[in-house]
Amino acid sequence: MSVDHHRPSQPIYQPVLAWFTAIGSAWVFILILLGAFTTSIGAGMVFLDWPLSNGSLNPAGWLSDLAMFAEHSHRLSAGLMSLITFAIAAGIWLRDPRLWLRRLALFAAGLVLAQALVGGLRVLFDHLHIETVNTSVGRLFAMAHACLAQVYVCNLLALSLALSRPWIESAGSEPAAVRRPGWQSLALICCGLLLLQLAIAAVMRHSFAGLAIGSFPWSTPSGGLLPDNWDFRVGIHFAHRVMAVVLTIALVALAVRVGRDPTCSRGIRLSAYSLVLLVGVQIVLGAASVLTYRNPYYTTAHVIVGAITLATCFGLTWWSYRGRIEAASAKAPRTPRPTPSYANV
Repeated sequence: MSVDHHRPSQPIYQPVLAWFTAIGSAWVFILILLGAFTTSIGAGMVFLDWPLSNGSLNPAGWLSDLAMFAEHSHRLSAGLMSLITFAIAAGIWLRDPRLWLRRLALFAAGLVLAQALVGGLRVLFDHLHIETVNTSVGRLFAMAHACLAQVYVCNLLALSLALSRPWIESAGSEPAAVRRPGWQSLALICCGLLLLQLAIAAVMRHSFAGLAIGSFPWSTPSGGLLPDNWDFRVGIHFAHRVMAVVLTIALVALAVRVGRDPTCSRGIRLSAYSLVLLVGVQIVLGAASVLTYRNPYYTTAHVIVGAITLATCFGLTWWSYRGRIEAASAKAPRTPRPTPSYANV
């Protein structure tokens, strides 16, 4: 029977794989930035075909036309991100013994394929209009594309943290790592709220509801708390603002809980405190987007900071589970390797 001499029996820190995954996890924010800017300037349908752009990998004029440059750069970056994800999945599958991590890496590979397909369907089905909700099939796929991007960010971050030296060295040797922090459930709730808020934002952006309420912080120019007139676009915009208030309260509460936990490291505390700073920046950028009539730079920054806020909260939550994840993995039954018999030799 052949023996795999390359993959260790226990997880060890592998700097090349760890750093490659970390860089890949960072690159995804460039992809999100390009996608957000493309949407902000209304360039999502500048090319009517997919996967090529005007039938080419190098369409004429794309370097001199801003709309074409934004969309085609997004497509090229997505292709590069796909290759990076496949390389990460292959490296983990070949070099890391943790079955749960290998499965998570394969999920990332499947997710990037699904994301590419949904992005393509956004283009190919944009011409189909749904009268009942006054939108196109393509824009529905665009909303799904934006939501999947956030799940993909969390997936890559989970891989990156699980390959890091502190995770590998502390999860198996630090008894406190298995302890359930008192703020863990709140952190999980905050992740769910952030995902819900980003989904609402995706629907709002692709329903052209970013200026459905044109004043800030009040909902009417006269200072009313509630809008004077309601329709779907006003409702989704107002829901986005309400969720911003809910998230601010939840993230501040999380930061306070983490700060009061004497077992938390300095890095954990800084991550929790940074969430408060990020949500403050996010509110300012949201206000700027409304007051400047959706300036594409403010709007793009708003999307990026939202993704970074989710990544920070998810990373904090995922890290709190590291000991339990590794402990559960160690207790999982393993199929013993068959021993070759030499009785008949």
